[in-house]
Amino acid sequence: MKSHLNLSFVLIFSLLYLSGCAQGSDNSAEQIGAAVMAIPEDLRDGAKVLGYDQKGELVTLREGTNNMICLADDPNKAGFNVACYHVDLEAFMARGRALKKEGKNANEVFDIREAEAKAGVLKMPENPTTLHILSGTEGKYDAATNTVTGANYRSVVYIPFATAESTGLPLQPQVPGGPWIMDPGTHRAHIMITPPPQN
Repeated sequence: MKSHLNLSFVLIFSLLYLSGCAQGSDNSAEQIGAAVMAIPEDLRDGAKVLGYDQKGELVTLREGTNNMICLADDPNKAGFNVACYHVDLEAFMARGRALKKEGKNANEVFDIREAEAKAGVLKMPENPTTLHILSGTEGKYDAATNTVTGANYRSVVYIPFATAESTGLPLQPQVPGGPWIMDPGTHRAHIMITPPPQN
């Protein structure tokens, strides 16, 4: 009888332990906390957040109430990289993710989206829209203090098919961190703003 009780105790303890491990492996709150650090504080609570489940698949961790979507740091990639962008960029971003999942390289992704945007199949923003990025090879998020260290901020303002002539922007930064236009004349034309590193 005693051996049966001991066996039952071991089984119950094991089940409780495994249950606790499963709950502990769900770090969606931490992913959300880190992801929204890329945008101004007043936008963080309302942003939709996409992150990774235990299988490494991109899923919706939290629905949003404003016009921003944030991407959590990919645990399968080195360093720290979170980003938030305006909802009008979602079709562009989602298409890029789908093509990468198909195994397309960066040049193929660019060419396919360029053709689809020109054909009107891929809907691009009608107004300038911003992507905020917080990244760094040594970047780390501390959930206890809700801070990120070892990462730097940059922003990208998409203006599809804009050129240096239509915007008055240079093709290279004129001063450290100064704005310039990248991929001018294409669907992916955007203003790069990269402040000097703070970390």
